[in-house]
Amino acid sequence: MSTDVVGAEAPQVKGRFLGILICWLLGNGSLFAWNSMLTIEDYYVHLFPDYHPTRILTLAYQPFAFGITLIMTYYEAKMNTRRRNLAGFSLFFLGSFALIILDIATKGRGGLGVFVGVCIISAIFGIADANCQGALVGDLSLMCPEFVQSFMAGLAASGVLTSALRLITKAAFESSKDGLRIGAILFFSITCLFELLCLLLYTFVFAKLPIVKYYRSKAASEGSKTVASDLAAAGIISDQQAQIEEDPQKYKRLTTKELLMENIDYAFDIYLIYVLTLSIFPGFLSEDTGEHSLGSWYALVLIAMYNVWDLIGRYVPLIQCLKLTSRKGMMAAILARFLFIPAFYFTAKYGDQGYMIFLTSFLGLTNGYLTVCVLMEAPKGYKGPEQNALGNVLVVCLLGGLFSGVVLDWLWLIGKGW
Repeated sequence: MSTDVVGAEAPQVKGRFLGILICWLLGNGSLFAWNSMLTIEDYYVHLFPDYHPTRILTLAYQPFAFGITLIMTYYEAKMNTRRRNLAGFSLFFLGSFALIILDIATKGRGGLGVFVGVCIISAIFGIADANCQGALVGDLSLMCPEFVQSFMAGLAASGVLTSALRLITKAAFESSKDGLRIGAILFFSITCLFELLCLLLYTFVFAKLPIVKYYRSKAASEGSKTVASDLAAAGIISDQQAQIEEDPQKYKRLTTKELLMENIDYAFDIYLIYVLTLSIFPGFLSEDTGEHSLGSWYALVLIAMYNVWDLIGRYVPLIQCLKLTSRKGMMAAILARFLFIPAFYFTAKYGDQGYMIFLTSFLGLTNGYLTVCVLMEAPKGYKGPEQNALGNVLVVCLLGGLFSGVVLDWLWLIGKGW
């Protein structure tokens, strides 16, 4: 199948801007529901004061996100990318709707039974994330680097948008009776609509963009089977099996294990970035930073500042002179971030809120910047099927880092009654 069949007038450029925008929205949608759950932590802390909801909900989410992504990455070459993404966004939509129904059905009452229900929905979000994030990063890795960057920026933007919405709803309903609950319900209503938008964009728009058809056709011509359903949705049918039988050597690719061994430093990079970040954010910032003049707004402000600077950091690599491309340089910068642990410890103990806000902002900036640097550099030089596989591998490492960080976050509670 020739890659020139798809689109006219430089198909690798046509529809580029709309593609970047949709990638940003899809990245947003891949974390919007989960970030919504994290951002209304003040409501869940009010409902479930004895259960450490910020930490427990994250612990319910991460094993499913990591475990299912690991399984799907093992079978990546045979997986249907389109079905994974459709399943993921559908689960995000249904889970967000279920949170609203649960709250209305229980009339905003707490208790262990309700908390278990919320934890189950958190696990559903983890399953949805396992479908979407691995599939999309793998798929976008075989396209232009700006698509991956835009998707990763969208992931961070979801945190910024949810934080902004939470601050607005908190301010709007703070003085009203049952204001926390009303704000939370409104919050998840917006989340439902946004997840539905992402589902529709992926289903009916993204696959038909000329630039997307071009890159997927190119990947199919190199032996990728994961793009077949998306090409079919765009009206392109390829007799790939016949081409493979004609010239099997042309379609030979590195195995997932070989790709991992060639990129073991990138795998450790992405793992260590998120081990460090999730050992601090959001659990430590929500529960262990002490009392300050901002009162109940303090944790929300810290989370918002982290999200804003994480988003900014994901755009910095677009400036070529600021982009980090050295593999050794990336590893050195990532290891240096572990100095945040003593810095946060002593700032929480002795510093004021200004120092904590600065540290949290710098944590977000470095997280976003280094994540994008790794994910933009790693796929270079590989064929489409290998880029897809490597993207999936790096998402497994990212989620493994998230899960490890969530577990390590509990160490902050040592000496505090645990």
